[in-house]
Amino acid sequence: QVQLVESGGTLVQAGDSLRLSCAVTGRIYSSSVMGWFRQAPGEEREFVAAIRWGVGNRYYSDAVKGRFTISRYTGENMLDLQMTNLTPEDTAVYYCAVNRNGLSYTAREYDYWGQGTQVTVRG
Repeated sequence: QVQLVESGGTLVQAGDSLRLSCAVTGRIYSSSVMGWFRQAPGEEREFVAAIRWGVGNRYYSDAVKGRFTISRYTGENMLDLQMTNLTPEDTAVYYCAVNRNGLSYTAREYDYWGQGTQVTVRG
């Protein structure tokens, strides 16, 4: 069983930077992919970024490419999302998730989820 706990969400101003963390309990296999998703009110949960747990290959949505960086720390079982140049459009609940079967950009294909952390960007 895998458990994920996100932290770091808060209220920031447009242009600010923010770092989200996800603490992982349980076994993560090197073939797994860990991802960050976000969900704004009234919207579907959307892919933000993903990283292969074993080799560290990174993937980003077009909306965040160049502004966000996903990192994993396998020895500490931690996942981070460094966000820069935030805009009000980044306001959402951010979730970390695990896909045991590899890379996917679709939320329903992820097996484990955290409870989410709220990021609010004031313009």
